[in-house]
Amino acid sequence: MPFSSPLSDPGLPAVSTVAAAERSQARGRYFAKKTARVETLPTFARLRAQLPAPRYDVRPEWIEMYWKAWELACRNFHQPAPGSGFVSSFIDAAFNENIFLWDTCFMSFFCNVAHPLVPGIQSLDNFYARQHDTGEISREIVRMNGEDYGPWVNKEGRPLYSSHGWDNSAQRDTPVTYIGRATPQPPPHLTLDALNNPLCAWAEVESYRFTGDAARLALVYPALERYYRALQHYLRQGNGLYLTDWASMDNSPRNKLLAGGGCAVDTSAQMVLFARNLADIASVIGDASASGGFEQEAARLAHLINELLWDDERRFYFDLTAEGKRTPIKTVAAFWTLLAGVAQPHQVEGLSVELNNRQTFARHHRVPTLAADEAGYDPQGGYWCGAVWAPTTTMVIRGLERSGRSDLAREIALNDLEVTGRVFQQTGTVWENYAPDADQPGTPAKGDFVGWTGITPILHFLEQVIGLKADAPANALTWRLNESGAVGCDLYRFNGHVTSLQAGPVDGATSKRTLTVESDGDYALLLHHAGVFRTFEVKAGSQTWIV
Repeated sequence: MPFSSPLSDPGLPAVSTVAAAERSQARGRYFAKKTARVETLPTFARLRAQLPAPRYDVRPEWIEMYWKAWELACRNFHQPAPGSGFVSSFIDAAFNENIFLWDTCFMSFFCNVAHPLVPGIQSLDNFYARQHDTGEISREIVRMNGEDYGPWVNKEGRPLYSSHGWDNSAQRDTPVTYIGRATPQPPPHLTLDALNNPLCAWAEVESYRFTGDAARLALVYPALERYYRALQHYLRQGNGLYLTDWASMDNSPRNKLLAGGGCAVDTSAQMVLFARNLADIASVIGDASASGGFEQEAARLAHLINELLWDDERRFYFDLTAEGKRTPIKTVAAFWTLLAGVAQPHQVEGLSVELNNRQTFARHHRVPTLAADEAGYDPQGGYWCGAVWAPTTTMVIRGLERSGRSDLAREIALNDLEVTGRVFQQTGTVWENYAPDADQPGTPAKGDFVGWTGITPILHFLEQVIGLKADAPANALTWRLNESGAVGCDLYRFNGHVTSLQAGPVDGATSKRTLTVESDGDYALLLHHAGVFRTFEVKAGSQTWIV
């Protein structure tokens, strides 16, 4: 179905008559940070006494897994290599010798709880510093020299194509067919394989929740806005939805159905999320006009997703083939609509039903990337044929929270911790992904993977078990006190504060708890306990309450 309004002009450089090989290779022009400050990288031995220290006597193995995750993370901190053009120390997934945009966004999530002790959100600076003049940012950059990973570079200056094809196998160098719109000019610097998972703005907003650092949002906004416009320019199909290829979910059976120019529910919803995050950032930095414009763009795209990708009979979102037909395959991609605020109440209900359906997504380990009733589902994981991944599980959890389903979000988070914890007890480490139907790593999966899997033992543990969630812009800390025993966290960090919180039973009073809070600054503590919500004004120093 043709898009009913003309594509907006993202303000990209005009078509050049110069050969592609001679086009400007100016990098990082939209990011003001140009030089790296040499810093001593933190080591685990030095950091441990300063990191947030959860207390939870019920599950000592989760405490052990928490510290193991930090130990592994500390092995993966790096300084910029000379001549790389990188401008910040960074955390790397140690997947290979390259840095990955998807990985880095999600690694920043758990690093936020230790800001500014570790290089977390600043790791994204190196992608902004290597951004092309068109606004494109490669999802994979060589760590030692700062160059885009070779196979993802459009060396010939062709119109957009996929280097590895939609099935990541036999079909190589496959062009994108645009339907209902002209082929974008100038040709992109990168291939379709490099332009996926646009999550930087989400990562920045998540970081802001911990730091309250509006100056950082002002710094990154120009690069984010140009990246967004570049993706609009190159990835938007004529119907207004967004393209992807194998690179969003490597070997998913859905990929072949997107061949040539099909539209993906995850990429489309991620662009709604991107627009809404940009609206939030623009509002914080004082650009109300831009904020309103991004909100309008998000609303228009959300409407298209609901019109074209939602199936009322199956109560689920599906990708769209290049011919405009909904694909039949249920994947985790559909749940991005929760996080992006695309799904309306009846659609939230339909997606929640699937998340509780043991025949599809409510497996032994939740949430598999492919529904268990689909052909090709692999109970041992099979990478994107069913494996459980921390990034997609985090997306589901955040999406449910945004949609008012916090109880289901916590249920899924606790399941993830339970299974990850049992595998940790068996193997002594955490893994790249996990099998959906057993307590075991996925097949295949890398071990010692922190990496995004640090999210589960660090962030989910602190947020869903200990119950702490920061709101730095409001100078507030929410504590959902769900546990009956002793629970808390020493040296919790947010908004520049370092605070320690402990809760324990009161002798002889099963319904009462003692709260002890120490802090180096003032903030509001929003306590949810036993169905009651109370606000406490924490002051610098130590205080105790009975609740």
